[in-house]
Amino acid sequence: MEKSTVSTNRKAYHEFQIIETFEAGIELLGSEVKSLREGNASLRESYVLIKKGQAWLVGMHISAYSHTGFSGHEPVRKRRLLLHKNEILKINQKLAEKGLTAVPLKVYFNKRGWLKVEIGLARGKKLYDKRETKKRRDIEKEINREMKRNR
Repeated sequence: MEKSTVSTNRKAYHEFQIIETFEAGIELLGSEVKSLREGNASLRESYVLIKKGQAWLVGMHISAYSHTGFSGHEPVRKRRLLLHKNEILKINQKLAEKGLTAVPLKVYFNKRGWLKVEIGLARGKKLYDKRETKKRRDIEKEINREMKRNR
């Protein structure tokens, strides 16, 4: 089974400079897993919170499963992330640094079929950083176009 991405947080790559990434499991209800297999998730406006030695994913939206009855799940709720204690401590120490935050980058099913969340420790970009990133991307596109044209 190939690694299949359910949802990515493209805005995070635009708004933040990703310093380090972690892979975490996530504690879900059955209807949430089924909905994620259909691809119904959004990481927009979500973040990672560390409270009382546990990591929580806050603000992730998982739509209701299409074949569920009246008792589905709540679309936006705090979901516990499954990380080793030393990883949680490491993330918490980094978050204590000035200007760092933890954001989910993508949600995917790994090769074994387990749902994973990729978390990034990130520092917010300034407006001029965003402009420079866009300019660099445009230059790379132009170079690739010229290379294809000259073949």
